Amino acid sequence: MKKIKIAQIGIGHNHGEAKMRAIRELSEYFEVVGVAESDPYWYEKRKGLEAYKGLQFLPEDELLNTPGLEAVAIETDGKYLISTALRCAEKGLHLHMDKPGGEDFDSFVKLCGICKEKDLAFQSAYIYRYNPAVQFCVNAVKNGWLGDIFEIHSVMSRDDSDNDSYREWLSQFKAGAFYIFAGYLIDIILQMIGEPEKISSFLQKTRNDKLIDSGLAVLEYPQATATVRVSVAEISGYDYRRFIVCGTKGSLELCPIELRGPQINEPLKVRLTLKHDCGPYTAGTHIIDCEPLGHRYARQLVDFAKIVRKEMVNPFSIEHELKLHKNLLKACKLI
Repeated sequence: MKKIKIAQIGIGHNHGEAKMRAIRELSEYFEVVGVAESDPYWYEKRKGLEAYKGLQFLPEDELLNTPGLEAVAIETDGKYLISTALRCAEKGLHLHMDKPGGEDFDSFVKLCGICKEKDLAFQSAYIYRYNPAVQFCVNAVKNGWLGDIFEIHSVMSRDDSDNDSYREWLSQFKAGAFYIFAGYLIDIILQMIGEPEKISSFLQKTRNDKLIDSGLAVLEYPQATATVRVSVAEISGYDYRRFIVCGTKGSLELCPIELRGPQINEPLKVRLTLKHDCGPYTAGTHIIDCEPLGHRYARQLVDFAKIVRKEMVNPFSIEHELKLHKNLLKACKLI
């Protein structure tokens, strides 16, 4: 099996180091040819991280002209993701790009158009797409186990312990924390019940600084509402990330959405309540042990390799990516 030659462009994204670690661990799929980082701040701050040891740091132009290079992982600071991805797509490289996809929707549309025209793999790094408990929830809804959905409640919080430098970084985005985190949840909602007819948003600050650190979006459907809450000021916020879905024939709850640290190898649990027997489950309440998350990035990156090799069709189409980003920017009041 021929390895895919891949480069990482940027180390400024908060997921960049873990992403490179995952790529290097998947050595049967990828051959890493090098790393580029043009921002002196991020280069000095992160070049010595363990994930990059033994790798060449090269100027971006030189790296992108590496003979045989097929794919790139775009892990720049968030504000440079789209401009970097556009340069790589123009060169005909397959893209795994971290998220979100930029505050300017037209630029994202342009990127998706190039990828479609050049038949390039485009994978957006929304990690919950490969979370087994989230997949269970999405499939339960799609299979009709919960009947007609009338309510979804979702929360993507982060601890209140973040330092001032992280809050300062978040404040560069017009919708602050909501822009960075809400897409994870909107992505799941779109998979379950499609696009809303209307979005109303309430973006707020809990401190006297520049950061919008708390927000709520209400997605309206003909017979349903879905709420998306984001905060980086919640006590133990990671542990209360949750997803609740209610329908006419049942409900489900996933909390927390993911486990961290040593618990990452423990099964994720979904609380499922059914009015009638459905699939392998009888009427009543069940605590479902889904398989462990195991690794945040490996499953997605394996699929990326298979998509690049034409061994599978991307389960998240360009059209889905456009719908997701459009609705995220609507929720952020940017379009």
